[in-house]
Amino acid sequence: MKYNTRQDNNYTIVELDGEVDLSCSPEARKQILDCLSKAQNLLVDLSRVTYIDSSGVASLVEGYQTAKKKALKFGLVSVSTAAMNVLQLARLDKVFPIHASVAERIAADA
Repeated sequence: MKYNTRQDNNYTIVELDGEVDLSCSPEARKQILDCLSKAQNLLVDLSRVTYIDSSGVASLVEGYQTAKKKALKFGLVSVSTAAMNVLQLARLDKVFPIHASVAERIAADA
């Protein structure tokens, strides 16, 4: 897995790329929680995720719960088919705020 972090308006975007599995989900978790510890609204871009397992999903859930506790905005954007299949299987597509793109999420704030 590779990742990139960038800013867009009022959000930090963590872009995950590749397989988010047990071997690399701790790094994904660290990136997500580091941004939230700095009181930054967060979007996680899953457009390049080719595989995500339960440890990767757990990192997203922990990020979502942390954001809620800190009254920060959190969402998933551009979710790949592979990632969406896992989220739907776990019914987490009904829990996470999911947007087609960063621009769509930012426009929803306006």
